[in-house]
Amino acid sequence: MVSAVQQGSGRQIELCFRTQRGTFAFEVETSLPARGVTAIFGPSGCGKTTLLRCVAGLERLPGGRLVVAGEAWQDEGIFVPVHRRPLGFVFQEANLFPHLTVLENLEFGLRRSTPGSRQGLRAALEPVIELFGIGGLLARRPEHLSGGEKQRVSIARALAPSPRLLLMDEPLAALDRARKQEILPYLERLHAESDIPVLYVTHANDEVARLADHLVLMHEGRISAQGSLMELQARLDLPQELGRDRETVVKGVVAEVDAHWQLARIDFAGGELWTRDPGLAVGSEVRVGILASDVSLSLARPQDTSIQNLLAVEVEAIGPDTHPAQVLLRLRAGESQLVASITRRALDALQLGPGSRAWAQVKSVALLK
Repeated sequence: MVSAVQQGSGRQIELCFRTQRGTFAFEVETSLPARGVTAIFGPSGCGKTTLLRCVAGLERLPGGRLVVAGEAWQDEGIFVPVHRRPLGFVFQEANLFPHLTVLENLEFGLRRSTPGSRQGLRAALEPVIELFGIGGLLARRPEHLSGGEKQRVSIARALAPSPRLLLMDEPLAALDRARKQEILPYLERLHAESDIPVLYVTHANDEVARLADHLVLMHEGRISAQGSLMELQARLDLPQELGRDRETVVKGVVAEVDAHWQLARIDFAGGELWTRDPGLAVGSEVRVGILASDVSLSLARPQDTSIQNLLAVEVEAIGPDTHPAQVLLRLRAGESQLVASITRRALDALQLGPGSRAWAQVKSVALLK
């Protein structure tokens, strides 16, 4: 297991950076949790990478402030240079040394912080080698690796020194869909097994849904909203920031596997959902993604329907969608929230409003783990 300096429950990453570049104003001041995965999400050009570079020390903005779990990396009269900051940085491109083998690339990342014999370095590298499944690649050079393999090695190299903070700048953006699906399970494993806090820059909704605990939305150089993943996904005042394919995530447990129909029942704090059997053991914790466009509503419990996932819900709030013909409804199912997108015409026909009770039909769900 990859470990880090233990973080107390109240430890934070405090940051404040401001600059003006032509017509673009960059102004970010906030506190982020020093644990779990914080996704920094927004369109291209909104300042996500600039924020990460400031945290890394690659950009030094006058008057900036950065305190990581109680330790000042930048403040008045203080600026810890990038090579002295105990962090790992993963870029879009793997940036491996082409003349070194995979093992030598990993050793290079570790040697700067952990001098010692080669045997000692190899022993120290075993946790990340196992975590990312790269034991069979150690003798290869980067030219003989696939895109997904290169990025797995790149992440392992960044983790080798056990940094106190891991920065990831759209690490999957340069990969095709197949390679992206190959590497996501390794990032989920990193999330589950590592104590190292991660700042993860992306503009991909699916990466946010699968990996994030905390979500920061950026727009035109500023933070427009932030909070826990499920809290922000259920907000109805952020349709533009979260995009057209609105998705909510619920956490559940595999409660039953139906071998005959090859389905699995996921129990969550709002009911149960059936999905294709992912091959996980009963008791496994999972994330389930539900697209707003896959949720329809009925005033009475539907009968004789092919849709198998039915949830008793209460309408909590109604807000605008990304198109004026549509509206978003925040629904309460037990202790959980989900969002539905329906037409204004349907809203009027059903006479739905805050407090209305209905049945949500969930056409499909995506098992994110």
